[in-house]
Amino acid sequence: MPIRRLPPLRALEAFMRTVRLGSARAAAAEIGLSPSALSRRLANLEEFTGKKLFSRTGQTMKLTDEGRQFYDAIAPAFDALATAVENQSENLQLLRLRLGVLPLFGTQRLFPRLPELRKLHPRLHIDIDTGPHLIDRVGDTLDAAILLTTKPEAGYHAVQLDQNTVYAICSRELADELGPNPGIEALEKQTFLIHSDLPHSFNAWKAAIGMPHLHPSAIDHYDSGQLILEAAAQGLGIAMMHDDHLKRAKDPRLAHLFDIEVESPYSYWFVCRPTTLENRPVRIFHDWLIAAGL
Repeated sequence: MPIRRLPPLRALEAFMRTVRLGSARAAAAEIGLSPSALSRRLANLEEFTGKKLFSRTGQTMKLTDEGRQFYDAIAPAFDALATAVENQSENLQLLRLRLGVLPLFGTQRLFPRLPELRKLHPRLHIDIDTGPHLIDRVGDTLDAAILLTTKPEAGYHAVQLDQNTVYAICSRELADELGPNPGIEALEKQTFLIHSDLPHSFNAWKAAIGMPHLHPSAIDHYDSGQLILEAAAQGLGIAMMHDDHLKRAKDPRLAHLFDIEVESPYSYWFVCRPTTLENRPVRIFHDWLIAAGL
């Protein structure tokens, strides 16, 4: 069977990176080309296909309808080709992702599913960083991070992974002592445990239960979700955490106060710099994370 004529692969790569990065300048920098060289590759692809793939206005390039149809048609095949080469070549190095993760998300949600990712992409290896100030290190010492935050600032590629409600979580003994709907006098005698990544959760919860001026005897701060849940289970106070944290902990020692849903100001987000999204380790993890529904 004769081999069918293929488009110039370098031009195809230039096209894919331009679409996915959303910028010809970013694509040129990613590939290591000058903007004019990238433009020539795109022009060669348009000549090969006989389609006008982009509309150009000054420095701005926008996919035409034909360009969008072309991208939708070839993107799965392009990714499948890259995966096939990755899986069959013995000469390719390991794919390395430097990922920042909060410990509680790692233990409750990420690590139980990582074996699935390893089977799909055995060459992908992940360096895990649970240190502080993850968002400030994305694009520097980290390729990407999973954060518990409000909507990340502009300048990042960000995908929201969930939406939670705030719970007041404590030991079952304390919950039995206080009852399901304790009054303000009983609550003001308690110690509340606040996670450093959820500073506004307490105020949101107080407002929702109709006690905005509640002042507990003490507020203790924690920078570890695992430790704050353990502290609550040991009866050291009432932790302000997410319903998802309580559900996934599956700790029979824990209970929650008030049968009320309080929308959390915080969600888990996957973030990276737009220019690193086309780095293969980042793209593999990004696509798997979304498809896995973590």
